[in-house]
Amino acid sequence: MGKYDRLGEFLKSQRTREVPMSFADIERVIGGKLPPSSPQYPAWWSNNPTNNVMTKVWLAAGFRTEQVDTKARKVVFRRIEQKAPEANFPRTRKSGRHPLFGALKGLAHVPADVDLTEPADPDWAKVYE
Repeated sequence: MGKYDRLGEFLKSQRTREVPMSFADIERVIGGKLPPSSPQYPAWWSNNPTNNVMTKVWLAAGFRTEQVDTKARKVVFRRIEQKAPEANFPRTRKSGRHPLFGALKGLAHVPADVDLTEPADPDWAKVYE
C-alpha cells in the first residue's frame, strides 16, 4: 500500500460532493506528514496527473481539488461528475459517421432570401474590385 492510498480510500468512502479538509486532516488520514513543499506551493495541489503521486490518488478516487488555500492550509476535494460514454457517444455507428455528425442541426436558421456568398457589408465588396 502506498503512502497516499489511505486518502484515496477515505475519499471513496465519502458520500458528499465536496470534502473540505485541512492539511492536518489529510496527514491524519495518510498517517504521516505531507511533503514540505505541499503547503508552500498551490501548484502541488493541481489536478495534473503527472504532478505527484497523491494527485493520481485523489483523481483515481473520483475527486478534484478546489479552493486550495495554502496560507490557511485547507483544500476542498470535489467529486468529479462522470457520465457513461454510451450516453453521449454510442460505440456502434450504423451510418459510419462520427457520433457528433449532425449534433448542431437545427441550431441555426438562414432565411431563404439571404445569400451567404455575398459580403455582409457592402464596403467589403470594394476590397475585391
